[in-house]
Amino acid sequence: MSPEAETRKKSVTLVLGGAQSGKSYYAQQLASHFERVAFIATARGTDAEMRRKIARHRRERPAEWRTIEAPLDLEKAVRRASRESDVVLVDCLTVYVDNVMSAGRKSRSKSDWIECINAVCDSIRTAEASVIVVSNEVGSGVVPPYRSGRAYRNFLGQMNQKVAQIADRVILMVAGVPMTVKESGASQEQDDGNGVRPAAHEVTPVTNGSGKRHSRSREIFK
Repeated sequence: MSPEAETRKKSVTLVLGGAQSGKSYYAQQLASHFERVAFIATARGTDAEMRRKIARHRRERPAEWRTIEAPLDLEKAVRRASRESDVVLVDCLTVYVDNVMSAGRKSRSKSDWIECINAVCDSIRTAEASVIVVSNEVGSGVVPPYRSGRAYRNFLGQMNQKVAQIADRVILMVAGVPMTVKESGASQEQDDGNGVRPAAHEVTPVTNGSGKRHSRSREIFK
C-alpha cells in the first residue's frame, strides 16, 4: 500500500439519484481516486438484456478493479472486500433490495426489513476500507398502485435513510449534476444509537498500480 493510502482515513459516501441520473458514473469517479478498488455488483443476469448490461458495465470499469458479485448477503461481501481494498464501491442497493424481496428472505415483516438494513449498515460502518454506496431515490415518484411495489419502495427508502445516517457524505445526482445533501461537520444528526458520528475524511492522490499518479490534486471527501 502506498504511504498516502496508509494515512488515509476511511469514509462512507452515499450517492443517490433517479434512473439515468449519472449516479453510477459519479460513484466510479470517486472510487478512481483510490488505488485498490473492490466493486460489489448486486445485479443478476436474469435475462438477455440484463446480461448484456452487466457485460457492458464490466467493460466500462477499469480492468484493475476487482469485481465481486453479491446479489444476496451484501454485508458479508462488504466485510470481505474491505479487508483487501482501499475503497469498496457497492452498485447498487436498489437491485439488492429487490433481490432480497424476490428471494423471500428477510422481507416478510417490518422487523425482517430492520434486521436486513441493520446488517448492511453495520458492515458498512465497520468496514476496514472506505465505502461508496449507490442507490435510487424512490420517494419522489407516484405511489405504486400495487402492494408489492409499495413494500419495495418502503424497504428501499428505509435502507437509504439508515445508510445516509451513517454516511459522511450524501450526494444527490440530478441530470448528471451532483448536489451535496450532507457533509461531515455540517449540522449532523445522531447516528443509529451506537454513538458513531461521521468524521471528516481527506483523500490524497495515489498511484494506480503502474506508478502513474492521478492528475487531480488533493480532494476532500466528507
